[in-house]
Amino acid sequence: MDKLAIIGGRALYGAIPISGAKNSALKVMAASLLTDEPLTLTNAPRLADVDMLLRLLARHGADAAFDDATLRLHARDIASTEAPYDLVRKMRASFNVLGPLLAREGRAKVSLPGGCAIGARPVDLHLKALTAMGAAIELDEGYVVASAPRGLHGAHIAFPFVSVGATEHAMLAATLARGGTVLENAAREPEIADLADCLNAMGARIAGAGGATIEIEGVERLHGATHRVLPDRIETGAYAMAVGAAGGELTLSGTDARLLGAALPVLEEAGLEIELLDDGLRVKKSPGPCRALDIVTQPFPGFPTDLQAQFMAMMATAEGVSKIKETIFENRFMHAPELARMGAKISVDGQTATVRGVPRLKGAPVMATDLRASMSLVIAGLAAEGQTMINRVYHLDRGFERLEEKLTRCGALIERIKE
Repeated sequence: MDKLAIIGGRALYGAIPISGAKNSALKVMAASLLTDEPLTLTNAPRLADVDMLLRLLARHGADAAFDDATLRLHARDIASTEAPYDLVRKMRASFNVLGPLLAREGRAKVSLPGGCAIGARPVDLHLKALTAMGAAIELDEGYVVASAPRGLHGAHIAFPFVSVGATEHAMLAATLARGGTVLENAAREPEIADLADCLNAMGARIAGAGGATIEIEGVERLHGATHRVLPDRIETGAYAMAVGAAGGELTLSGTDARLLGAALPVLEEAGLEIELLDDGLRVKKSPGPCRALDIVTQPFPGFPTDLQAQFMAMMATAEGVSKIKETIFENRFMHAPELARMGAKISVDGQTATVRGVPRLKGAPVMATDLRASMSLVIAGLAAEGQTMINRVYHLDRGFERLEEKLTRCGALIERIKE
């Protein structure tokens, strides 16, 4: 199992190209099952999660070709409508093949995705949306068995709370449904609008994506298209927070600061100088520690839960006391005790973490518990004195493309140790 060794205490200077968004790429990849024509994705990130979904799409009959950052998918014929447990259990986003298979073939058998290290994350809203569109759904020994022999039909679906996954899943399925579908209380994350842009390029008729109400008018078929995956806002924010913790100045290219939502003013209030560029942003750390701030994670455009762990690492050496309230997932402070091993002063009470800034962190052996927690340990390691050894870095490979290469070019001392 690979490890990352980091010698901290070096400020970061240089430029980092931001990759395509993992959270968007996975959903637009699933859209390839909706058409028998090729779908070409540019700015596609090469990540462990992407490779895992490619394995599942291949089982369904999709041919794939990856050339640099261009991914070409072609599901001319659906070879199988079953998504087995051994593939779906490894990545939650795999569950979103259910809607496209059901919409195109009228049937699907997909394993439930199971639990997650950061919370249960149930799929009941996904299934309720598909049921509202006319699907007959049964649960059979850990599998969702869905059928719609006469096809899906439009429906008015009001989500009881905001769910990114359920919104995306309902959008995918509704593109080929008869009549119109309205999604109320829809998620507003940038990845939702990106999926809609891709589907519209394929011939779908979707309006309102990015707002609380999305309207989809079903079409008989979708065609092939070329779509550019939007930049990864979580990678953008993470590298900006690395500057906050370690110091220096980075140019983050190929991204858009507006994708950060509420995280952007938080970074500025913490003391980072941010200059907006035509092709990204420049982040600079002034001398001295960051200012401690309180945040509450919320759906977009609020502060993203996927940046909470990285923000905690930055606050570990901030001046003052910060409070971090996690409202999205019930078990997302597992990085706190690992940061404490490095000297951070963090106390957790339910869904709130209190971080008392210390002058410096010290390198230590730590263990990654999930994707975003992994990046928090990298940020802490970059700022700490001495060596930090991060175990279980396969989590990082799920969501950060060429991390060691990008950081090394900016002066970091970071090395992957293969075992």
